[in-house]
Amino acid sequence: MALFGSSKTTSQKTVIRPTVERTPNVAKVLQKIAQSNNVNLDTLDFTILEVFTYIRMTDVSADAEWEKIESRELYELDDKTALLNPYFEIKQTYEIEVFSLSRNSYNPFPDLTLSIGANASKCKIYISVAKGSKIDLIDNISKELTNLINKRKVRAGIFVNIFDEMLKDIVSKISAEVRVDANVLFTKKETILVAEGFEPTATQNDALILHYKDNEKSIDDNEQVDYSARGFVEGVKKDELLIEYIKPKEGTPGRNCRGEYLIPQAPIVAHEISFSIDETIGIEEDENSIKYFAKENGYISFEDNTYTIKREMDIEAISFKTTGSIKSGVDSDVNLNVNESDAYKDAIGSGMEVEVSEIEIDGNVGSNAHVVALKATVGGLTHKTSYIKADTLDVNVHKGTAVGKQVHITRLEHGIVEADSAEITQALGGHIRAKEIFIGICASHVHATATKTIEIQKMQGSENIFTIDPLLQKDIKESLDNNQEIIDTLSNAVKSLEKEIKSLKIRIKEGTHSFIEIKKRLMHYKKNGVKMPASFVKKYKEFMQLQDSLKEFQEEYAAKKDNLLLHTTRTSSFQDNIFNARIINRDRWIGYNEVRFKLVDPPMDLVYKPAEGSDKMIFGIVDLGDEKFEIQAVKE
Repeated sequence: MALFGSSKTTSQKTVIRPTVERTPNVAKVLQKIAQSNNVNLDTLDFTILEVFTYIRMTDVSADAEWEKIESRELYELDDKTALLNPYFEIKQTYEIEVFSLSRNSYNPFPDLTLSIGANASKCKIYISVAKGSKIDLIDNISKELTNLINKRKVRAGIFVNIFDEMLKDIVSKISAEVRVDANVLFTKKETILVAEGFEPTATQNDALILHYKDNEKSIDDNEQVDYSARGFVEGVKKDELLIEYIKPKEGTPGRNCRGEYLIPQAPIVAHEISFSIDETIGIEEDENSIKYFAKENGYISFEDNTYTIKREMDIEAISFKTTGSIKSGVDSDVNLNVNESDAYKDAIGSGMEVEVSEIEIDGNVGSNAHVVALKATVGGLTHKTSYIKADTLDVNVHKGTAVGKQVHITRLEHGIVEADSAEITQALGGHIRAKEIFIGICASHVHATATKTIEIQKMQGSENIFTIDPLLQKDIKESLDNNQEIIDTLSNAVKSLEKEIKSLKIRIKEGTHSFIEIKKRLMHYKKNGVKMPASFVKKYKEFMQLQDSLKEFQEEYAAKKDNLLLHTTRTSSFQDNIFNARIINRDRWIGYNEVRFKLVDPPMDLVYKPAEGSDKMIFGIVDLGDEKFEIQAVKE
């Protein structure tokens, strides 16, 4: 489509004499004239001489005659009731004069590049003004600009003088801006709505959304897909939206700026509800949808065409091939019983992740398996690369990593245990970290670290290390580190303030004599009504400022000194309980073993090596005074 403002001179010798045509399709007439005269379409232009609008109602007869309406009646048609009547029809015919462009053709806007555009339904019509376009002041500017826009519209098959009530205000605004500054320059591309019909409302097909399914969640393009998480168990929580049926809804008709009546398609119904629910699932319905909510925690089950929520599940094993990972959440109230008990098979397969409220595993936990629950029991053994976390945890044979609050291990075989309270029936090597540790039979190569108590009932091996560490817990260690950072910062601030105070005291001492003399003279000047010299006043104020600064620094120094003492004392408090901590061996000592206590302030490790055959049972740390401490046999 040629843009107005790019006046072109035809290279052909043929010149079209002004030709008047009446047509409903301006673009088609222009194309026809160009082809019949063998000229380029861009060399033609036209003028709108008159617009004819016709309407008719076909509800009585499909052959009803067209009725011409006058211009003054056009905007009365912008009535939703009439225009959205399916029997109402409207059309426009244009009388135009077509002529050839030449070098001397009148172009009212030579620096304006303007085009017409529309949305897909042709219900919204826009003009687009290119960046850098300029409109200069001319006679009848509003009329010329309106004619230019209307020519663009009819050439695109868009009605004029209907659906475009806003055009008058748009043209008036642009014209007013031009009259103020003699021109308007468009510094960026601008798109302006110049006509608007009645947009139809889209038809809504029915849909069934399974909100509970993890695989319905969108995945980022860069996110790695975990194919092991196949949603074998879909954990849900009370009041969670599980399923939603979107009801089909027929759209509403519209009419676009070409006068075309737009009929919405009939909705497609492909997901009508055919399933049932039981009392564990609630239902809410409105005009738009039907929603199904969980009435309790658990996992959703679909059996015999019925959705229900359950809490208990028995499965043979959890593996990549059968179930995939199961992650319903520790607060889902889902309890799993994994029945595989064959010593040569894994009840929890390699690499599987399990997250439920409670789990009872009859057999083994495989390599790189990851189990998280509030309560867990393992009847078999755990692989050395496995990880199990539960508030209450009971493991038969443990080689991997176990984390919890109350942890019981029947036989520890070089595994790792982190707990509040750890109870080990038989320890055959491994690392145990807890507030309290109780070991029934202790073999060799056991590293046990506690904050309060380590107790062994029977010693059967050596090369064991038993340690009391007040900073065993991560949060306490972080708190101490933060406290030390504060101490370091305060210490540096105190040292800096000490230097500043010392410097100010020297300056004040050196200037006191001069200050007294200046003060006497100023009092004399004031008493005799003599204007005080500016230099004296300045020196007086400077000395007073020194004294004020000294006072402020001294107050800040005292506050930081008190704060430093507070945090220094707090460091000592981190090890207060270490003097009540005990390492207890109810049996005789065998071979080489170590008993250790870690002090915080001063930071030091105390080590005691019980002699083989020694019957000293209970060890604690004793303060000897003068920051000297010693591990001794004490009373329980």
